[in-house]
Amino acid sequence: MKERLRILPRWTIFLIDIAIVVIAILIAKILRHNFNIEQTLENFGLLFLLVLTVNASLFIIFRTYAGIVRYTNFQDALRIIVVNMIAAIIYTIVGLYCYNKGILVISRATILINLFVATSSLIGYRVFVRSIFKTFFTTQVHKYSTRAAIYDTSEQGLMTKRIISDYPRSHIQVVAFIDDANNKRGKLMEGLPIYGIDDNGFHKLQQEKVELLIVANKKTTRGRLNRLVDTALKYNIRVQQVPDVQQWVDGKLDTGKLKDINIEELLERDVIRIENEKVYQSLKDKKILVTGAAGSIGSELVRQLVRCNPSLLLLCDIAETPMHELVLEMKEKAPDAPIRNYIGDICDRQRMEHLFEVFRPDIVFHAAAYKHVPLMEENPSVAILNNVYGTKVLAELAVNNGVEKFVMISTDKAVNPTNVMGASKRIAEIYIQSFFKYLQQTHKSSSSNELQYTRFITTRFGNVLGSNGSVIPRFRQQLEKGGPLTITHPEITRYFMTIPEACQLVIEAGTMGQGGEIFVFDMGKPVKIVDLANKMIRLSGKQPDVDIKIVYTGLRPGEKLYEEVLSDAENTIPTYHEKIMIAKVREYDFTMVNEKVDLLLECAAKHYTYETVSLMKEIVPEYISKNSTFEKLDTQKSNNSSKNK
Repeated sequence: MKERLRILPRWTIFLIDIAIVVIAILIAKILRHNFNIEQTLENFGLLFLLVLTVNASLFIIFRTYAGIVRYTNFQDALRIIVVNMIAAIIYTIVGLYCYNKGILVISRATILINLFVATSSLIGYRVFVRSIFKTFFTTQVHKYSTRAAIYDTSEQGLMTKRIISDYPRSHIQVVAFIDDANNKRGKLMEGLPIYGIDDNGFHKLQQEKVELLIVANKKTTRGRLNRLVDTALKYNIRVQQVPDVQQWVDGKLDTGKLKDINIEELLERDVIRIENEKVYQSLKDKKILVTGAAGSIGSELVRQLVRCNPSLLLLCDIAETPMHELVLEMKEKAPDAPIRNYIGDICDRQRMEHLFEVFRPDIVFHAAAYKHVPLMEENPSVAILNNVYGTKVLAELAVNNGVEKFVMISTDKAVNPTNVMGASKRIAEIYIQSFFKYLQQTHKSSSSNELQYTRFITTRFGNVLGSNGSVIPRFRQQLEKGGPLTITHPEITRYFMTIPEACQLVIEAGTMGQGGEIFVFDMGKPVKIVDLANKMIRLSGKQPDVDIKIVYTGLRPGEKLYEEVLSDAENTIPTYHEKIMIAKVREYDFTMVNEKVDLLLECAAKHYTYETVSLMKEIVPEYISKNSTFEKLDTQKSNNSSKNK
């Protein structure tokens, strides 16, 4: 109710405007005739009717009365100037006509004086009301407000400042701008100083008691945003971003909608963008199967693959609820897409046989896997059954049913594995790679050139941001609870990439790969997890080890301090994309691999723990357990080797 009382009805503004133009023409005549009242009132009745008719009509046509006075802006002022210019032209025409008839209604001097008086009065009273409103209705708000600076002096920055200042419930008081353009430093914009983004500029912000930096430009580059955030955090200034326009309320920016900088936006790596028409053409009108479709990687694959217009997109997963949520999402986003869901376990051969025989997929993206290192370290037989046997089942069925390409998603933990999960994925890599070589040799020795065989391709990458169980969502949950943030070791580092980026790589590999390759790519710089935790705490407006504690829990079973992706030039072969490479790895004989894998699966099916891991180490000699109960197997192997010597 209080808000409504402050807004005058439109008809009231209209009457005030009419009164102002009438008074303005009277003042103009008084000034023109040097305060001679007799000359001023001569033919004033006709002039009054003229002004009333002309201005009332123009006010209605241009709706000058429709704006809320306290939000008067440049467009409102321009509209008033245009109205008064048109009125002056009409007065001139009418004045000349009447003068020719022997009647002096209005002189040219009076018209010019009136133009100035009326325009300045109509605009002036609006500016006055706006100033009064801001003084009396926002002073109390800003008395307890957060002092803020805005990054960017472009149109976005200026608009953000105006909207925040005009918002009646704003708790933010903008006191400065910062910009990286040297020619703007030291100048003023709307009465506020402009500082640089260096230490000197932030020192001045600190002197201004600025607590918040608002990034107004959504197109700020990642590198610049990183430098900006790092410098701001050094001076204990919180950083927030202006949300997308769609999140504004009735075209107004609610300061409560300002969002914290997302840590994903600050990780120091360039996003790999793949715009390859060949990718689209190779997937268009194909029947595509995605296993593990309800997972973080699988679901993003589905979102990207649907844009390639496949004839069928088949989603396979054993997790009922996540699958249900994904299907609902796809129905909303792509209601006409030919999507089918299929609940099934990749280790259930009969169920998978049914899937391949009924739907006959052309391309398989195999994302289903057990991936949590500590869990698999305690359940090695299950890791083998799902990650190795499940892959074996799908690979054999793909070949038997004429699948063109089979793209398996692996992990950087398969490189020199130190845990069961990584070793199980490496065995799956070895199996499908040697299987492909076997198929290739069979094809070459065949007399029929028409014999087709499945192309097996592997993609290997590091941690993905926001995936189920990854460190960043875990840190966010712990922050919401007030901490502490738990880290296994102060020196632990990891590579990171976004889920969409990872899926772009997988899809590109499906197009680029000819069979037998293991694709790796430039993961950028490794990130120290403790630095990540500190930055997340500071971005949330808290102080590490003061407001939020960091606790070291010790390395988990099988966990590495540093991950490897074999992305250096000595271990990789370049491709047409500078960020994507092919790993040079040892090749295996399929007959030998198949025998050992069958023996491993037989042991895992009986859930023999140490025997299963021992066989894994035979298949993958570089698998050396760390911080794990299985280290004793490495010791025994070493002792046996010494005795044999």
